[in-house]
Amino acid sequence: MRVQITDERSNQTSFSAWEKITNGVPQGSVLGPLLFLIHVNDLPKTINDNNITVLFADDTSIIVKSPNPKDFQTNMVEAFDHVNKWFKVNSLSINVKKTHYIQFKTKNKPTFDINIVCDNNSITPVTDIKFLGIYLQDSINWSCHIQYIIPKLSSACYVIRSIRPINTLKTVYYDHFNAIITYVLPFWGNSPHSTEINKMQKRIVRIMMGYRNRVSCRSLFKRLEILPLMSQYIISLMFFVAKNKHFFILNSENHTKSTRQLNNLHHPITNLTVYQRGAHYMGIRIFNNLPQYIKDISNNVKKFENCLKQFLHIHSFYSLEEYFQHKFF
Repeated sequence: MRVQITDERSNQTSFSAWEKITNGVPQGSVLGPLLFLIHVNDLPKTINDNNITVLFADDTSIIVKSPNPKDFQTNMVEAFDHVNKWFKVNSLSINVKKTHYIQFKTKNKPTFDINIVCDNNSITPVTDIKFLGIYLQDSINWSCHIQYIIPKLSSACYVIRSIRPINTLKTVYYDHFNAIITYVLPFWGNSPHSTEINKMQKRIVRIMMGYRNRVSCRSLFKRLEILPLMSQYIISLMFFVAKNKHFFILNSENHTKSTRQLNNLHHPITNLTVYQRGAHYMGIRIFNNLPQYIKDISNNVKKFENCLKQFLHIHSFYSLEEYFQHKFF
C-alpha cells in the first residue's frame, strides 16, 4: 500500500513508498466498514444473557440491568472486563477518553459509586451522553436533548423569515424543522420540556403565514396541512406501535371474556411516572383511544398511517389531554 497526496494549488501529485499491510484496512475504503462489522460480529457473545450489547458501526454500548445494587455493580465491572479482554485478543483498543458509563435511575433513587478501570485508567461516569444523535440523561427527562435541538430550530426560524413563496416555505420547514422534531419523537415528545418545542413550532407557523404572535395557530396548521407537535407525536408513536406489535399484548391474550376492549392492547398497571410517560405505556393508551375504524386497519401499516394522518389533520390536537377527552364516534 502507498499514500497519494495531491496539492490542489499546484495540481501536483506525490506518492509515499510502498509498504506491506499486516493488519487493518485503508481508512475511507469501501470494503473497510463491511470488514469491520464482520470483525466485531461476535462481540455480543462475550457478554452474558442478562446484559445487552448494542453495536452501531464503531460505537459499542452495553446495557446492564439489575434491581440489586451489589449485583448491578458486579455485572457492570464483569461486562466491561469481558469486553476489554475481547478487544485485546482481537488487536483492538478502547478509547478511554471517549468511553463513559451512565446510570439510569428514577428521581428518588441514589447513584452508586462504581469503579471501572481500563489499563489503569478509570472510566468516568456521566449524567448525560450523546448516543446516535440524541442526548440521554440518567433521569430520562429529555431536557438535555430538547436544549440540544432548540438552537437548530431557531436557525430554521431565522431562515424562514427571509423566504416568501409558500411552497418553498413548506419545503424548508420539512427539511430544517420537521426533520429535527420528528427524530425519535416517540421517546421525548411526551416530556414536560417539549412545550418549548411546541411554542417554537407555533412561532414558525405564524412566520410562514405572516401573522403576529397573538394569533391562534389552530386554523393555520390546517391551512398549511402541518401537524401540531402533539399530533405529530401521536402519529409517530402509533407508527412505532403498528410496526412493533410484537412488543405489545392484546387483551384477548389475557382473557377470553367478550368485551368491547377485547382487541385493545393490554394496559399494564404501574405507578412509575417515567414509565407512564414512556413510549410503551403511552403507546398503549393512545392506540386504545383511537377510533375503532382506524384500529381495525392497524395491521396494514401504510393504510393505517395514511388514515391516521388524515384524522389528525382534521382535529389538529394541541395536547394529549385534548386527544383523550375527545369523543370519537
